[in-house]
Amino acid sequence: MIETIIFFVGIMYYIGNKRGFMKYDAIVLAGGKGTRLDLGYNKVFYKMDNGKTVLENALKPFLRDKECQNVIIAVSSEDKKMIKVHPKMVFVENGEERFFSVYNALLKVRAPYVMIHDGARPYITGDDIKNLKSTLETEDACMLGKKAKDTIKVVNDGYIVKTLDRNTIYMAQTPQCFKTDEIIKAYEMGYRSKGTFTDDASVYEVYYHKPIRMVDSVNSNNKITFIEDLK
Repeated sequence: MIETIIFFVGIMYYIGNKRGFMKYDAIVLAGGKGTRLDLGYNKVFYKMDNGKTVLENALKPFLRDKECQNVIIAVSSEDKKMIKVHPKMVFVENGEERFFSVYNALLKVRAPYVMIHDGARPYITGDDIKNLKSTLETEDACMLGKKAKDTIKVVNDGYIVKTLDRNTIYMAQTPQCFKTDEIIKAYEMGYRSKGTFTDDASVYEVYYHKPIRMVDSVNSNNKITFIEDLK
């Protein structure tokens, strides 16, 4: 099945490039539980000051972008009922871990490129998407990030063992963007090896061994984890 998907994506990649514009699918992960926010429900459905939920804000730039073909949302069947359906939306069941949610969603991707985004990052902007698409014109993989403001210390058993050069440290964000056939192959290898990964770039780094271009996010693009992240 994976081989068939990769072949199909290769054809779409050729067609997309021939037309001279960036065709991509977006994967948005919406399986959060909100336990650290003490909400009692999935944090992506928290209503923000603009009257929209965290998830609605995270989805907005993809739904508005004409070059985004499909938005594949990984979410539980129960939470799916709370999402206002849009013609671009495709739904898959979220996995027990982030890795499996992404893997399930990748099987639905048909565009030559894919952007993988956390549904708990509502501050993503259209300019962020534009900058990522521009980067993909010359790079096979890229991701959003923010340069570290604070000095970073490596600590072992409560003691500092090393100070890192903060000029080389970026805080990883999403979307993380790839050629679809490449990230599918990387995830397939990761799935077989039963590795543990915290983001998609890690899977790509370990199993595809290609450089990933870092793109500065336009604003904070923070992930909603604690209550102060909503202020």
